[in-house]
Amino acid sequence: MVAASDEHGDGAKAAVGEAATAGAMLHVIRAAGTLTRAELARRTGLARSTVAQRVDALLRHELLHEVGGDSTGGRPAAALAFNDGSGVVLCADLGATHSRLAVCDLGGGALAEEVEEVAIADGPERVLTLVHERFGALLEQAGRSAAQVRGIGLGVPGPVAFDRGEPANPPIMPGWDGFSIPGWFAARYEAPVLVDNDVNIMALGEHATSWSDSRHLLFIKVGTGIGCGIVAGGAIHRGAMGAAGDIGHIRLAGRDETCRCGNVGCLEAVSGGGAIARRLSALGVEASSSRDVVRLVRGGDGPATQLVREAGRNLGEVLAGCVNFFNPEVIVVGGDVGRASQQLLAGVREVIFQRSLPLATDALRVVPSELGDRAGIVGAAALVIEHVLSPAAIDRALRRAAAA
Repeated sequence: MVAASDEHGDGAKAAVGEAATAGAMLHVIRAAGTLTRAELARRTGLARSTVAQRVDALLRHELLHEVGGDSTGGRPAAALAFNDGSGVVLCADLGATHSRLAVCDLGGGALAEEVEEVAIADGPERVLTLVHERFGALLEQAGRSAAQVRGIGLGVPGPVAFDRGEPANPPIMPGWDGFSIPGWFAARYEAPVLVDNDVNIMALGEHATSWSDSRHLLFIKVGTGIGCGIVAGGAIHRGAMGAAGDIGHIRLAGRDETCRCGNVGCLEAVSGGGAIARRLSALGVEASSSRDVVRLVRGGDGPATQLVREAGRNLGEVLAGCVNFFNPEVIVVGGDVGRASQQLLAGVREVIFQRSLPLATDALRVVPSELGDRAGIVGAAALVIEHVLSPAAIDRALRRAAAA
């Protein structure tokens, strides 16, 4: 389940404010879990007649339902709860060569989910057509219709201009630069489309599921490449142009490997899964991708294990600077290579705790991903759900329904 967050406000009472709306009322109920009408009036300080009016509008549109409440005697008061079955969201975590897609309810629970082999380099038209077809099949599998879709969330393996939903100069996504993904879906669904970098949605998924009490978190994806998602103050930090967290292109001292970005010595070019595979191949070990690296490490291959441990130290060198600069509470390591080996995690910890300031590491935790390859789907669901259930979005939807 995706918990209601304060990303769109400073808490339940602040969300209501002086001019309470139905959307703000829903925010309060989601944050609390269940509330009776009387409890809602006490919590918000609103007149019961105002509460009743807002609640009735939410009940009519099936955003709330009544459940049994507790009572100190006599007939139990009916409690109000958010109806997470009142719609669905479509989620896609698109990778370089494979993707995960899901239909989720408005609580973030997956109703139908699958993994698809899809090459992002095939371009937007071909990839999004496949995604659209699979969404249709998943909706049918979940017993839902396109009319019930409230929003769509996608992660892509490259930088994104988040406000526009457009990839921005993505190095491994030919044909995607400046392509409007929301515009493509607009002809197919009457629902908002949110697009973000895949590492950002993974960070959001891990934070929402396992680390919601931590205000400052780094999520590190070690796969073919290396990326970082930043949670600052409880929310994703994207930077001025959406490029925050691109640690894969920080240079390692004394290294001259050529990176796909055109520079030399980048962390990704030295220690990404693709780079490790190339080094193993040069040693005569059969490896052409990060998946082969994972297979070899799990099989106990000595050279592969040694190179992954070295990659962990290189990553730790970069992260030590990030720890001193950002002071996170937790660093979560995921991605194919990140999840495959304790050796990589050990290398990361070794260097971070050697080179970072004691105050910055006093309570720091460096841990493996809890969600594994589902982190992106969970994060995409959380991203779009918080958008479509924000007080402003709910109020707009209710006004449109009333006008119709």
